[in-house]
Amino acid sequence: MLKRPFDKSKLPSRHVTEGPERAPHRSYYYAMGMTEEEIHQPLVGVATCWNEAAPCNIALNRQAQAVKMGVKQAFGTPREFTTITVTDGIAMGHEGMRSSLASREAIADTVELTMRGHSYDAVVGLAGCDKSLPGMMMAMVRLNVPSVFIYGGSILPGRAPQVDEIPEDFRSRDLTVQDMFEAVGRHQNNEMSDKALDMLERVACPSAGACGGQFTANTMACVSEAIGLALFNSSGMPAPYESRDAYGEASGRAVMDLIEQNIKARDVVTRKALENAARVVACTGGSTNAGLHLPAIAHEAGIDFFLDDVCEIFRDTPYFVDLKPGGTYVAKDLYDAGGIPVVMKELRKAGLIHEDCITASTRTIGEELDLIERTADGKVIYPIENPITKTGGVVGLKGNLAPEGAIVKVAGIPAEGQVFTGPARVFECEEDAFAAVKARAYKEGEVIVIRNEGPAGGPGMREMLSTTAALSGQGMGKKVALITDGRFSGATRGFCVGHVGPEAAQGGPIALLKDGDMITINAVDGVLSVDLSDAELAQRKADWSGPRETIYTSGAIWKFAKLVGPTYKGAVTHPGAEGEKHQYSDL
Repeated sequence: MLKRPFDKSKLPSRHVTEGPERAPHRSYYYAMGMTEEEIHQPLVGVATCWNEAAPCNIALNRQAQAVKMGVKQAFGTPREFTTITVTDGIAMGHEGMRSSLASREAIADTVELTMRGHSYDAVVGLAGCDKSLPGMMMAMVRLNVPSVFIYGGSILPGRAPQVDEIPEDFRSRDLTVQDMFEAVGRHQNNEMSDKALDMLERVACPSAGACGGQFTANTMACVSEAIGLALFNSSGMPAPYESRDAYGEASGRAVMDLIEQNIKARDVVTRKALENAARVVACTGGSTNAGLHLPAIAHEAGIDFFLDDVCEIFRDTPYFVDLKPGGTYVAKDLYDAGGIPVVMKELRKAGLIHEDCITASTRTIGEELDLIERTADGKVIYPIENPITKTGGVVGLKGNLAPEGAIVKVAGIPAEGQVFTGPARVFECEEDAFAAVKARAYKEGEVIVIRNEGPAGGPGMREMLSTTAALSGQGMGKKVALITDGRFSGATRGFCVGHVGPEAAQGGPIALLKDGDMITINAVDGVLSVDLSDAELAQRKADWSGPRETIYTSGAIWKFAKLVGPTYKGAVTHPGAEGEKHQYSDL
């Protein structure tokens, strides 16, 4: 490859490498063993969320080395740095989950600050767990520099020992962490022994990588390809495969092409690209959290793309990729079937993809799809003309109980199970609800309401996987429904409505509910309502005593609660591109 000249006079790194007055800065680079040539090449931030918190991110450190090699091959100078991750699988079901959504903002903020502080010209971001993926993509769009995203890869599926001690349905399927949360419910229901639970926990998660179903991490990994920030097929290969290094090297080379052609993140992340991403979430039965993260990414570009817009796309997108938790297969199976490129090729057949969107490869979506030879296998990826269901696996809801909207995953739920009416059983927080479920202090046919778990009121908008998994483990997942102003894990099964807005802390209708109020969830028509008149709701609002006090009165969680905006806009904490008076990439 011939060495390419780059005009440093137009790149941010000129502020730290060029001219006599930058001699002190250059002395720092020489102190790290850099050569004169490396100092005067474009400086590329290689941002990773590596840590030892969980398997999701444990392989990112190694993968970053492959990215750096690719940058060097294309005559750039990589500068590796790390940011935080809060891993939901570890944070789930206790106080740690309050840190999860706030960590998305912290990841975006710290990547921005590192890039600004050192005047890097471009970024390749590696992420592996739920909030680190959108956080990294948000930073890319906020900075608006040439950017390539790469997912750390999914975990391999687990297999249970073939012993009678373990229930047959656990022995006959691939295991993910979702199965462990549901096994806890079985154990509480005296349907699984201590020994069986112990055996399962040792085999359910057998390798590095993020949770293996179409949970939030894999959903947002699919988004990274569909939105154009990641190279095609880079998200699918499982984390333990060392052949992932080829995607790392290619991503490093790709970012240098983007610098050369001056293609920045907001050239990639357009309204059409966001629509493509929402299509892929819908057709794969992805996590409801995409309804939170896509608006947040759009916010960084100054694009109004709210929960309503996401759900409008969900409404008319067929669901045709059979993945857990609603379906059968795991991320490795999707990769083996051809991955997101084949999924998008099916969407193109129905005219549901914008083909003119530019991608990290510098080619358009259409040009990339022209290179894909594989077709739907009919097993993991159904042909779009013969989908699992004709509408998306995720549905938006509105009504007098959710004026700002709500969201529910219906993948795997038959049409007759998508309408539910029952009396409310109200809990003021997740802990109260989980204790009641554990004690079976609820009844079949009820709508369990968990409030005060929104972004500001929680604070932190926790996920409710422990509660929903316990319900499933008790065999009640289809016999009750659940609504919350908090979130659900991408691993959640059952008829569970999240993101109910306005949240309770803002005096939304969910704050006014009482035990016994009749609630109707109608995912067919997109309605979430309570059988109360406007006058009754108004009277309850007048009598409302205000938001529940919390113990979070200082520190990062307090700061998040004070700054966070409404859920339907992505629960973001700053004005976004709409409030900009400059762009970093132009300074």
